[in-house]
Amino acid sequence: MISASATTLDPQTKADAPVKKRRSLQGVEPSVFGDIYQEDVNIVTWQRRLSETIKTSASTFVISNPTFQTVMTVSPQTVLSSIRDALGSTEQGELTENIAELVDMYCCLFDLKRAGLRLTALNKAMCPKFHVDGVPCRLVTTYQGVATQWLPHQAVNRSKLGAGSHGIADNESGIYQHESDIQQLNCGDVALLKGENWHGNKHAGLVHRSPALADGDYRLLLTLDFSD
Repeated sequence: MISASATTLDPQTKADAPVKKRRSLQGVEPSVFGDIYQEDVNIVTWQRRLSETIKTSASTFVISNPTFQTVMTVSPQTVLSSIRDALGSTEQGELTENIAELVDMYCCLFDLKRAGLRLTALNKAMCPKFHVDGVPCRLVTTYQGVATQWLPHQAVNRSKLGAGSHGIADNESGIYQHESDIQQLNCGDVALLKGENWHGNKHAGLVHRSPALADGDYRLLLTLDFSD
């Protein structure tokens, strides 16, 4: 099974939690992923550029399949055939191979036999409010459209997470102070987001959200999680 997508923490618990320092790291090579094991790092981003073939493939697929979603448990050995079957097209070869490569890298990095994979076409924000995930570490990448937004750890008022926001929108709840605090991945970036269930990372999971989409815009989002 794929791990839960988000967790809601008691505001009082967060307020009483010891202060932890966390930082982000970026790099233009996938070797930067190894830095996720540093205790004070809660997001690592491989700033990659998608090929024009993959960009075109992802855009064409989303336009033709605007409600597409697949959720599966895969291994590095089975992912290629599983994704091919899910996409149902021989025209998505490079995109399929790219996803399979990420699964192989993710499983190798964390010594996993399997990973939980979700590939989703979106025309609206899937998780529109800032939140943390109740997982050890999630891989996210956007193949089409605007990408995930996140907040630096030191910029977050964690007492405003979940029920602590009292249903108020992020720009009014006080979860962050300045619009400039909001960071955003680029389409094609591959990020590892530490969650609350990473050892020693409670109260320090990366706070993030899905971006708002304009009418007529679509995203193609891939996430990978530890599999039970």
